[in-house]
Amino acid sequence: MTPLMHPKLINDPFGDPGVLIDFFHEKRALLFDLGDIAAVPSRTLLRITHVFVSHTHMDHFMGFDRLLRVLLGRQKHIHITGPAGFIARVEHKLGAYSWNLAGGGQADLCIDAHELAEEDMLMTARFRFNNGFKKQDMPPRPVTDGIIFDEANYRVRTVQLDHRIPCLAFSIEEKQHFNVWRNKVTAMGLGVGPWLRELKEAVVRGDPGDTIITARWREHGKTHETTYPLHELRQELLQEASGQKVAYVTDSGYTPCNVKKIVKLARNADHLFIESAFLEEDADIAKRKMHLTAHQAGDIARRAGARRFTQFHFSPRYIDRAGELRREAKSAFTSKLVTADLV
Repeated sequence: MTPLMHPKLINDPFGDPGVLIDFFHEKRALLFDLGDIAAVPSRTLLRITHVFVSHTHMDHFMGFDRLLRVLLGRQKHIHITGPAGFIARVEHKLGAYSWNLAGGGQADLCIDAHELAEEDMLMTARFRFNNGFKKQDMPPRPVTDGIIFDEANYRVRTVQLDHRIPCLAFSIEEKQHFNVWRNKVTAMGLGVGPWLRELKEAVVRGDPGDTIITARWREHGKTHETTYPLHELRQELLQEASGQKVAYVTDSGYTPCNVKKIVKLARNADHLFIESAFLEEDADIAKRKMHLTAHQAGDIARRAGARRFTQFHFSPRYIDRAGELRREAKSAFTSKLVTADLV
């Protein structure tokens, strides 16, 4: 199937953590974590609609200023979500600058900051450029089954992990995925074009079967157009497939509670991004700093049944030993041995 989501690390595994998820054929993207984002082009940052911040250690949040700088002067509405206390930190970031020239009918950047104040409640505050980014409290929203955002095509879940401060892990799940039978498009005398995406979106929304869909495409320099009812096009052209799932886990100690939460969140993920800060030979350091070893990361990926996993957040002490970190994780991931329950 053609994947909807295209996730990739922002930096190399020794750089600041962060994953960019681009959406195929859509003019939007999202970020997991907001550390050093200098490698992300401005044109990509302008497509960001949501940012999910695990916690506000500097290497996970310092990129807020760059994102703000790129978005200023744009008519833009962005959501940024983090753990308990996050709204106050966004307010302090914005409060560090003078906004005396704000307003006057300029493009109004709107930032909705959300925080998981409790595991079942999402608090929200709005900050708008045209009122000098003064905080406006918004109604809180209950969180069910960890779902913090729920849209037509995808949902985002979170769990709160222990890093000696609350640290969030995230997953994004595509609700439904439809593949297009290209040969059947041709057999119906139609051509490919943006209308096929519009067709899939109408199906995902649950539009009535008698909804008229306009098929419009260009061929040999001419525009062609015809109409069909939604139910006929769905039956003839679309095949439903399992949606994608991407999970992101960082800065977590290898404790029974953390591992249980991560495994549930990342269950059957198509792609799990998971930190691997230390080698197993330094497990005592990992435990003290509340990070994962490469072996532990591979073990968690295996327990979760992830189809693929990517390591990141390597400690600089292994600058010449990246291969060992990868081999150790792979060994744990492919092991047929049953790992004993954590104690």
